[in-house]
Amino acid sequence: MALNRVFTLLGKRWTGMLLGVLNNGGPAYFSELRRAVPGISERMLSDRLTELAEAGLVVREVDPGPPLRVSYRLTEGGVALKPALTELAVWADRYLPESALRGGC
Repeated sequence: MALNRVFTLLGKRWTGMLLGVLNNGGPAYFSELRRAVPGISERMLSDRLTELAEAGLVVREVDPGPPLRVSYRLTEGGVALKPALTELAVWADRYLPESALRGGC
């Protein structure tokens, strides 16, 4: 079932936020992503970016430097998620009050 596959990947904590940051800001370095997603650890950020790359939504690009820097950008598939993420945000603003999440996330 397609919806099951979507939420298996996108339902993980931080994944949607990372996609949102990359969709709104273009390519970003690891440190920029870490600052853009408050509360995420370096390990979790690395894990989520690896999962998104394996799913074909993010590309990891290495700038040999010096210093060596790694940036991440969305693939065509990642960019194609923008309308869906925008609609989810609109839905949440309308139907999901912040008070509904207290203690849950």
